[in-house]
Amino acid sequence: MNVTPYSKIAHDGLWANNPALVQILGLCPLLAISNSVVNAMGLGFATLLTLTLSNTIVSLIRNLVTPEIRLPVFVLVIACVVTAIELAMNAYLHELHNILGIFIPLIVTNCIIIARAEAFASKNTVGRACADGFMMGLGSTLALVLLGALRESLGHGTLLANAHLMFGEAAKNWTITLVEHYHGFLLAILPPGAFIGLGLLIAAKNVIDARIERRSAQTVALPHEAGAAA
Repeated sequence: MNVTPYSKIAHDGLWANNPALVQILGLCPLLAISNSVVNAMGLGFATLLTLTLSNTIVSLIRNLVTPEIRLPVFVLVIACVVTAIELAMNAYLHELHNILGIFIPLIVTNCIIIARAEAFASKNTVGRACADGFMMGLGSTLALVLLGALRESLGHGTLLANAHLMFGEAAKNWTITLVEHYHGFLLAILPPGAFIGLGLLIAAKNVIDARIERRSAQTVALPHEAGAAA
């Protein structure tokens, strides 16, 4: 059996197979909640924790579950994890929980959660399954936060507004005002702005990938040209 290196797991989750920018999964909560950095972080961390815990549990029980019932069992595991996270957020981050609303329980239906459980966690060791869940969740969270930062900065001219909802009263003064007396760009915080912002992030990633590929091709070509000249 091929063993996936931890370095590849990290690279896939953060960049090469990023759930939001490459797999384009979980767009409903991603586009709906990413109108600010704090909202994006709240949902992102909930998703990260769900992926990490569900992957770990699925890997632990993978040899006990028959193929015929594996999907219902995986969904049950994910639902239990999400319920625990939602109850914890309601208890300790009540205001943020109210803002995120239905999108926290909807994590159960997020395609990336069941996809990683089925495609990776059910076929790999606990350590690798946990790492895969964490890196996929972190990649999704980073994409959410980038999109939230883009939309909040354009829509309100601020960053980290209402940070106290997630980090407590000590974070009330964390708001960064980028433009004084900014009247806002309404499109950025509306649903169309979410689609445009995500498209810009995907385009930027594709440009970076194309440049990396060209540089790699040039690096490979140079030794061949030197050998031919000799």
